Amino acid sequence: MKKYYPALLIPILSCLHAQTAMSAATPSQPTVMDEVVVTASRTAETKKQVSANLTVVNREEIEQSPSRNVADLLAEKGLGHIQKYPGNLTSIGIRGFRTDTHGNDLQGKVLILLDGRRAGTGNVAKLMTKNVQRIEVIRGPGAVQYGSAGMGGVVNIITRQGKLNSAFVEAGGGGFDTGEGSIGGTVNQNGFDFAGSYTYRTEGDYDTGSGDRFENTGNNYETGISANLGYSFSDTNRLGVIFTGFDADDAGDPGYFSNPDLDNTTDKDNYSIDTRYNGGTDNDQYQWMVRYFFGKDENTWKSPTASNASGWDTGIDSSNKTDQQGAQAQVTGTFDIATFTAGFDWLDYDVENTWTPTKTTYTNPALFLLGKTSFADDAVTANIGLRYDWYEVEVKEPAGRDEDQNRLTPQFGLAWMVTDELKLRAQYAEAFTMPSADQLAADFTSFGTRTVGNPDLDPEKSNTYEGGVDFEHKSLTASLTYFYTDFEDKITTDYLADGSATWKNLGDATIAGFEGEISYDVGEPMGWTWEVRPYLGMTILTKYEDDQTGEDLLYVSGTNLSAGLVVNNGAGAFVRFNVAYAGKQDVNDWESGTYPTPVVELDSSTVADLVASYRFLESDTYGAFTLRGEVRNLFDEEYAYVKGYPMPGINWFLGLRWDY
Repeated sequence: MKKYYPALLIPILSCLHAQTAMSAATPSQPTVMDEVVVTASRTAETKKQVSANLTVVNREEIEQSPSRNVADLLAEKGLGHIQKYPGNLTSIGIRGFRTDTHGNDLQGKVLILLDGRRAGTGNVAKLMTKNVQRIEVIRGPGAVQYGSAGMGGVVNIITRQGKLNSAFVEAGGGGFDTGEGSIGGTVNQNGFDFAGSYTYRTEGDYDTGSGDRFENTGNNYETGISANLGYSFSDTNRLGVIFTGFDADDAGDPGYFSNPDLDNTTDKDNYSIDTRYNGGTDNDQYQWMVRYFFGKDENTWKSPTASNASGWDTGIDSSNKTDQQGAQAQVTGTFDIATFTAGFDWLDYDVENTWTPTKTTYTNPALFLLGKTSFADDAVTANIGLRYDWYEVEVKEPAGRDEDQNRLTPQFGLAWMVTDELKLRAQYAEAFTMPSADQLAADFTSFGTRTVGNPDLDPEKSNTYEGGVDFEHKSLTASLTYFYTDFEDKITTDYLADGSATWKNLGDATIAGFEGEISYDVGEPMGWTWEVRPYLGMTILTKYEDDQTGEDLLYVSGTNLSAGLVVNNGAGAFVRFNVAYAGKQDVNDWESGTYPTPVVELDSSTVADLVASYRFLESDTYGAFTLRGEVRNLFDEEYAYVKGYPMPGINWFLGLRWDY
């Protein structure tokens, strides 16, 4: 297995200036409408121009959270349903759709990006937050910008870029034999910039909210590394490289709590290297970007027969591996009344499994055109987009066929700044998920049954209509969105007349509901020097129904809420209390061992976290020292995101951080 060492950062951190100044900052006031975002149009624009429902998790929120990875961070935000297992495996859902956690992210229905390109995985437990500057979430379709899988939403994880010279070291430990250490820093000097971090973490088996030990849930170790390195040879031209890596070895993989396997483990790995050139003219009329990236996502499951609680252990490891490479090229031109971005995307995936089919390939070139224009004294912005994707897939082992398909995707939206504080928006967008290689092109026999791909399959697709309102006044920010989605042509298994297994398009669904966010710093009108900010986020689905059966969709929570309070002096001292509520959902009871699998109800959960930080020493000579304490699952809730896999009960963590 790969190992990532903090020594990789030492040569860079040694370049830091010893004279770096430290200064206390007062809590910043919200400027939501003027905030610059990039995910909705693939270029920098202010949030007031965006017609989609866009949620931004900024650096301050990330630092105040007890979460170490994107999975746990988004679970706190109440965006949608979560599926989380022991062994570093988490899928996140938005608007009734979710990520695909194993291998090819073209097959998911929520898309994960790293700095605007595919992360190569839908398992968001592999994506650490230590070196993340911000996360932008498009709630709803993002296919016109990014292609297949952007159906329920797009999550863009944007890494830090060095803006000053700094360094940090932190370490701590807590309950369930948890230990953690991190090192990192930033550099900005003579056109050279760097931001990076390395984290090592280990933890033992945990107790559930009921006080029972869940055996074999510990993690021998996990490491995460992120480095963003660049050189700017003018104000508008930068050449950069981003490296991201994750490695977890011998993480417990116990199966169901009712009968845990005591020796099964899993290894999870992901890495990517991204080279990018951003340029532009001095007057910013034209901007361009060219990038090439490659990486690997790998999962291994080890199943010794000594315990064999499930009865399926063979003593043989199983695994899947996806080698990814891709390129992007785009140019943006700003003219008198309109801005256009035209570009080309290319993806190539090689997927290897220990199960059938063992080798498949995916090639996906695409062309896109995104435009926006403003009128009525720039109060109204119209956004329009078109994307054309070509797909070629092949099943190589066992030898099958190669097939190709294509897809045209449109999107149109309006954003109207009624006043400087109030924005109305509306949007229509289509999205899709392409069929997999085996669904289109397989031809093999396994366990006596022949499986044949169906080249006439259509992509799974959706049509979404939404409207919303955003409001900002001084320290108050609020938004409310209603959406309605038709989901069509779901791909399901089928059988031919000769008994061969295949796939067909059969199944539609309707998903509709409300999304809302509100926060208000009550300290601002009171003239307090501290920020005192209560907040609330919600997703309430009014309908999530299979159109054929009339039943609620499985694995979808009708209500997700996130609420809390932040008290912050902006100088290293804060307290954050957060409560995340996930509503009940209908799920398959695979734990029952019966077939057909019964549908049961998974209970709702309410999980509270408390984080407090205090900077007790600050000096220009010695830097700043901060003590941090965390309590996860404060009220010791007994809960599970997946039936049969209860999550940890109350847990604490205490850490010390040095900044310079």
